[in-house]
Amino acid sequence: MVRKSNQQRDLFESERSFRLLVEGVADYALYMLDPKGIITSWNIGGERIKGYSPQEIVGQHFSRFYTETDRANGKPARALGIARDKGRYEEEGWRVRKDGTFFWASVVIDPIYEDGELIGFAKITRDITERRNTELKLEAMQKQLAESQKFDALGQLTGGVAHDFNNLLMIISGSLHTLKRGADDGAKLQRAISAIETATRRGAALTNQLLTFARRQSVNPQAIDLAERIGAIREVLEAGVGSAVRLAFDIAREVWPIRTDVSEFETALLNLVINARDAMPDGGTVTIRARNVVLDEAPLAGEFVAIDVADTGLGIPADVVDKIFEPFFTTKPIGKGTGLGLSQVHGFAHQADGTVKVASELGKGTTFSILLPRGRDVPARETAEAAPFRGAGTVLLVEDNPDVAIVSIGLLEQLGYRVRRVPDAESALRELEQNGVDFVFSDIVMPGKMDGLTLAHHLRLIRPGLPILLATGYSEAAADVRGDFPILRKPYEIHELSEAIAKLPR
Repeated sequence: MVRKSNQQRDLFESERSFRLLVEGVADYALYMLDPKGIITSWNIGGERIKGYSPQEIVGQHFSRFYTETDRANGKPARALGIARDKGRYEEEGWRVRKDGTFFWASVVIDPIYEDGELIGFAKITRDITERRNTELKLEAMQKQLAESQKFDALGQLTGGVAHDFNNLLMIISGSLHTLKRGADDGAKLQRAISAIETATRRGAALTNQLLTFARRQSVNPQAIDLAERIGAIREVLEAGVGSAVRLAFDIAREVWPIRTDVSEFETALLNLVINARDAMPDGGTVTIRARNVVLDEAPLAGEFVAIDVADTGLGIPADVVDKIFEPFFTTKPIGKGTGLGLSQVHGFAHQADGTVKVASELGKGTTFSILLPRGRDVPARETAEAAPFRGAGTVLLVEDNPDVAIVSIGLLEQLGYRVRRVPDAESALRELEQNGVDFVFSDIVMPGKMDGLTLAHHLRLIRPGLPILLATGYSEAAADVRGDFPILRKPYEIHELSEAIAKLPR
């Protein structure tokens, strides 16, 4: 009897201690609910956080702590149901104090069972409004910082691009002045023409960098004879390095073909050559090498062609190497670079299922190596620029820009075609109803309800045998062509236009 009395006393003391502990916790609202959600106990933390005394709240339904919207949506009952079925309910959300003010609460509800029967719920509520406000302020600051960094990056980009384009425009403007004067010196005239051609190519390469960065560049992979392709752009590469730097070539015999986008490859190679030139302010040698390699380690395995661009320049510091492929990163002075050149090289190499590596030593130079998978197709032979394809017949030119149209008409007429020009797709359809043509040459981006790609698909239905050539300088729609129609990139030269027309099905 004495033992039982002691056990009862110990149990009573234990329950009393626990009750005092719960009732004395001020930072948490700890209280009990019956199975229907009626409050059966209340602690000092509940009074501090929610404003109710035990006399005011015990016997009331716990849903009064919820917002009107949550009550209308049945959230309190749903919370008890989840706690009963899942064994626990946890959430964060708005709750309402006695005075009608809101606070952000962390809530936990646990079911309580006795002999397998649900007898109620234990509920814990914390006021975490201050923590949430701090998190929101931090998120706002981070967003503001990200926006600031974005504008800084855009400022750096536009500054670098503006500098490069102004230089190109200066070259073109000065050369045109020489041509307008009609100098008798044939060599001087030829240098002016060559300078304009070089500036045009560099401008096109700079635009490609921007489009690649913006992920707006359409990719047109084809089999390439590497040695032939490098030989074809040798003059452009030599113009890129200037007179103070010597350009050397070491192309292995029987180097494999590659399958990639020609324009992107040329842009990447030119970017590396110019980057190498800038690394040698006092002059030096840039060597372009190409060789076959077989790799047997993940992630790259198989037959590849390695294209190296090596300089004898300053080298890259170890703390900078890991950053060089990041967009906008540049070690060049302000206005001397966009920070997109190496980013374009990196994006191109990986898009072509290859990679790019760098090896550098301070004071001894740097080697960039582009690794591209071996091409299995037979490369098409290059068409000589001096002997463009001569055609005959009538072409319907669909081009809304009158200045571009004048240039395109001139090139087509030089190739032997008669040209009828219309400014939009609707006019093209009307023209075709009245007059026949031998093929259609259309820009993709045009005003009106139909762009060039839509026009091409429509013509494929109503004139299935009519050859169609598309052109674009920039177009998200070009990504949807997927080989359905040939695409000529702007700016194009007469030999590129000639080759594109020659390949049209007849």
